[in-house]
Amino acid sequence: MPDLPSHSIGRVSSQLSISIDTLRYYEKIGLLPPVRRTASGQRRYSSPDLSRLRFIRRAQAMGFSLEEIAQLLRMREDPLHAKEDVRRLTQQKLQETEARLKEIMTLRNELQLLINLCQGTDTGCPIVERMDDCR
Repeated sequence: MPDLPSHSIGRVSSQLSISIDTLRYYEKIGLLPPVRRTASGQRRYSSPDLSRLRFIRRAQAMGFSLEEIAQLLRMREDPLHAKEDVRRLTQQKLQETEARLKEIMTLRNELQLLINLCQGTDTGCPIVERMDDCR
């Protein structure tokens, strides 16, 4: 069997901006199948491993938890039959993201109000006073 192109853990860590500890953790929890090892025990990552790691990184950037990513990875194996499940999970993530956005916009507006109040006074600090009132 010909050797597949492989990459060291250090190279993968650097190339994908994933710490070595995180790479080992992904393997430990099963997000990444056991990585091929050399006779001396060094991990060697294949192109499919790199593809899987890029998928994990992108899913994390979209706000999916490691548990949700594990589900997506299982669904990735049979996308035609998992299409509705992927859609449902992604719809749920969108709803969570929209709720967070609403909270962030409320916070943004409150912070802007506090900044405006601070500019319009020569006494005390309305920002600190408002935060004190929240106790």
